[in-house]
Amino acid sequence: MALPPYDVADLGLAQAGVRRVEWAERAMPALRRVHDRFAAERPLTGLRIAACMHVTAETANILRALRAGGAEIALAASNPVSTQDDTAAALVSEYGVAVFARAGMDPATYDRNLAAVLDQRPHILLDDGCDLVNLAHLERPDLLADTIGGCEQTTTGVIRLRRMSADGALKVPMVAVNDTATKRMFDNRYGTGQSTIDGIMRATNTMLAGRTMVVAGFGYCGRGLAERARGMGARVIVTEVDPVKALDAVMQGYTVLPMDEAAPIGDILVTVTGNRDVVRAGHLASLKDGAVLANSGHFDVEIDLPALEALAVEVRREVRPQADEYVLADGRRIVLLAEGRLVNLGAAEGHPAAVMDMSFSVQALTVAWIAERHADLGPGVHEVPREIDTEVARLELEALGVGIDRLTTDQEDYLNSWRA
Repeated sequence: MALPPYDVADLGLAQAGVRRVEWAERAMPALRRVHDRFAAERPLTGLRIAACMHVTAETANILRALRAGGAEIALAASNPVSTQDDTAAALVSEYGVAVFARAGMDPATYDRNLAAVLDQRPHILLDDGCDLVNLAHLERPDLLADTIGGCEQTTTGVIRLRRMSADGALKVPMVAVNDTATKRMFDNRYGTGQSTIDGIMRATNTMLAGRTMVVAGFGYCGRGLAERARGMGARVIVTEVDPVKALDAVMQGYTVLPMDEAAPIGDILVTVTGNRDVVRAGHLASLKDGAVLANSGHFDVEIDLPALEALAVEVRREVRPQADEYVLADGRRIVLLAEGRLVNLGAAEGHPAAVMDMSFSVQALTVAWIAERHADLGPGVHEVPREIDTEVARLELEALGVGIDRLTTDQEDYLNSWRA
C-alpha cells in the first residue's frame, strides 16, 4: 500500500504507536460505536479533511473513525510539545493519514506543516486554536472556495472565530464544538483538571498537600483544576476578571484575590484563562523562591516569558524533564514547566482517553452533520445541534451500563403545554 504524504520523525516507531492507539481505544467506547456506524454508512466519502490537532493516541482514534467514514485526512500538530512520534508514525503507515508532525518542532516547521495540510485543498477544517483557519483566510484564501465548513474544539479558538465573524472576515461555516455541554463539563472541567495536576506532578514530583496553588481563571478548566487541587490538600487561591465567576469561586469556598496579591504567596501558579500576560513582569518579580509556573490555557502567552527571561541572570534548562529553572539576581529560583506551553500535554499525556471519547465523538458526528447540511450553513460560527450532544451522552451511558428514566407521554404533554 502506497503511503500518504508525510513528515514524521521515524516510521519505525509505528508498531509502538499502534499499541498506544489501541490502548486508548479501550477507553473510548462511544467513539468506537461512531466508528462502526461510519464504516457502515460512509457519510464522508470523497471529502478531504485538514486537521490541526494534538498528535496523540486519542486524536488517532477520531481520525480512524473519520477514515472509516470515507474521508481523506491530512494532519498537522497543534502543539510541538504534545506530539507523540510513535502515534504519528502509526497514523501514516498503519492508518493511511497524511501526517506532518514531529515532537519539539520549531515555529518555522509548525508553519510549514500547516501549509502542507492546506496544500491538500481540504473540504473540512478541524482546528485546535484557530491557527489553521486563520492561515487559510490570511494566506490561502483561494482554498476557501472548496471549504464547506469546519470544527473548532478550544475556547481560545472559538473566541478568535467569533472575532473573525464579527469583523466580517470569516468566510466559511465553523462549528463551535468546544461549546457543547459534554465538552465543557467533561473535557474542560474533568479532563483539564486531572491532566494539569498530572503534568505538574510528573514535572516536579512535588507535594500538593499544604501548598498554596494560585489558579488564574475560573472557567470550566479553572474550576476543574481548583477542585482537584483542593481534593489533594492544596490551599487554592483563584484570580479572575469576571465578577460572576469570581463570586462563584467565593461561594465554593475559595479565596479570591487579585494576581498582585496572590502571586507573592503562591507555591504553584497555573494559568487557565485563554488570554495573554496573565502573569506579568511585576508578578514574576514578586514570586517566592522555588515558585512553580505552569500554563494550561492553550497558547504560551499567558505567562510573560520575555519578562521572565529578562529577570533571570541564569537559566538552568531541564533541571527535571519539562522543568526549567530561572535564577533571579537575588538568588530566588522560579521553575517554569513545559516552556509555558500546555503543561498537561507537554509534561504529561493530556486528557485521559475516556474524557476525549466524548469530545471526539461529538466532533466526529458534527463532521458528518456538516457534510450533510453544509448547503444550509452560512459563513459564521454555528452551534453543535443539541441532538448530537445528547446522542453522545446516551452512547457513553450505554457503554457504562447506566440506565436513566424516560418521560412519560403525560410528562411530555405537561412540559410542552402552557395550558397544563
